[in-house]
Amino acid sequence: MSQQEAGWKPYEDGGSIGWMGSQGGTIARDEDLAGQVRLTYEVDDSRSFHAITCSVAGWLLHHRFFDNAADALAAFDAMKPALEKLRTRLTEGGPKSSAEARAGGPLLAAFMARFS
Repeated sequence: MSQQEAGWKPYEDGGSIGWMGSQGGTIARDEDLAGQVRLTYEVDDSRSFHAITCSVAGWLLHHRFFDNAADALAAFDAMKPALEKLRTRLTEGGPKSSAEARAGGPLLAAFMARFS
């Protein structure tokens, strides 16, 4: 499935590319899915720093760190289908009840264990 078919689009039409990211690197890739999921890749080659930040609105903010671009970019692409699936199993915007929060916990834990 292509990026467009899956609904992934450049975050803010690519306006974030080149800016400093939340982890102190330069944003090199930044994509959004339906305004609910975001995946950002930051790089700073001067310190062999590569970071991926993923978020699911109201549910998750997760960072991963790598020492090379190849591994980071492979992880970025591998996380997309898992984030798409996770998004379909969680209430949009975050839990609306304690029961929803409890149901989401194991899903989030499994995602983070897989992508740690």
